[in-house]
Amino acid sequence: MNELKRAKIVLKILNKTYPETPIPLKHRSIFTLLISVLLSAQCTDVNVNNVTKNIYPKYNKPEHFVRLGRKKIEKLIRRIGIFRIKAKSIFNLSKTLVEKYNGKVPRTFEELEELPGVGHKTASVVMSQGFGNPAFPVDTHIHRLAQRWGLTSGKNVVQTEKDLKRLFHKKHWNKLHLQIIYYGREYCKARECYGISCKICTTCYPKRKKPIKTKKA
Repeated sequence: MNELKRAKIVLKILNKTYPETPIPLKHRSIFTLLISVLLSAQCTDVNVNNVTKNIYPKYNKPEHFVRLGRKKIEKLIRRIGIFRIKAKSIFNLSKTLVEKYNGKVPRTFEELEELPGVGHKTASVVMSQGFGNPAFPVDTHIHRLAQRWGLTSGKNVVQTEKDLKRLFHKKHWNKLHLQIIYYGREYCKARECYGISCKICTTCYPKRKKPIKTKKA
């Protein structure tokens, strides 16, 4: 079975399993989505949502975080991993948005990736989930699943993103990356499936008997 056939199997199973794909990070605007995605690095969406539910009703614009300052932002997000680094990024990117973009989140990859603390993956999520533009955010979890399912042999998320964009039509990207995340959390877990028990793994590789080792991103 070649990778194109495996891609068709993956798409069919995911569409059947997750016909709807709500955005997992709770947000009130594209700006708060950007903040939540930044906070989600090395942290679960559940933890981010638990923290931001007490922040966004009061602080939800770049001007709010500029006025707060780094130290107060730290106090608000201290239950989240590497909160000091994230607080610095939130303050600096909010300042940049106010000074350079009139408080609005820019709509291009280039401008987003120039913001403090915003990398390609974060920019991709904002472009996809915020603006609805075709993008395929790939993190270490999607990287691992794409390897298990035989959709990439890439050694990093950059190559995996290229492979997934090549295998799937652009119209599927925004929904597909969320479907993969949901499926990985529910069925193809890192320490449960090992590439040999979930429906996608067993369909794509019916003869696979040994757990597959994935290359770290």
